[in-house]
Amino acid sequence: MLKTLLLSGYKSHELGIWDTKNPGIIIIKTAIEKQLRTLVEDGLEWVIIGGQPGVELWAAEVVLELKNEFSELKLGVLMPFLEQEKNWKEERKEHYQTIIDQADFVDVVSKKPYIAPWQFKARDEFSLDHTDALLLVYDEEKEGSPKFLKEAAESRLESSNYSIMMINMYDLQTIAEEIQEKERSDWL
Repeated sequence: MLKTLLLSGYKSHELGIWDTKNPGIIIIKTAIEKQLRTLVEDGLEWVIIGGQPGVELWAAEVVLELKNEFSELKLGVLMPFLEQEKNWKEERKEHYQTIIDQADFVDVVSKKPYIAPWQFKARDEFSLDHTDALLLVYDEEKEGSPKFLKEAAESRLESSNYSIMMINMYDLQTIAEEIQEKERSDWL
């Protein structure tokens, strides 16, 4: 049974999303919520993110909303290094801090500020070691930073019971069409 899930995906700039009012965010959050609902109903207890802006923080918002309905669901934020938000814009820092303040568990893999990319890899490996599955918002046709986490997770498939679930661009297009249809029927 799936108890702990690592959830990740594109950073907001990789999707060309620069502000919080972008309609793409609702589509991504809806896709994540749909997947998480099914998993929680099947026994999921923890969702772990790295706290990166984009899919991870939007997923955290979804988890925090679902906690109102599923009190057993918990959010963990496992950052790659100290002060990862140090150079972010103020609005992004505030959003991040709001998530951190509401999370059930917060920790840092490398207890130092940013040194090198290996800290992201160390966080990925640690997170994969302590979860049962990965849910990744990623599409093979649009490479980006999630590629490295996907590759690390794939290396575990043969030697363990680890699972990888994907939300790809086709899934997001389907959700967008469902939302559009619902809005259209709400007007009728």
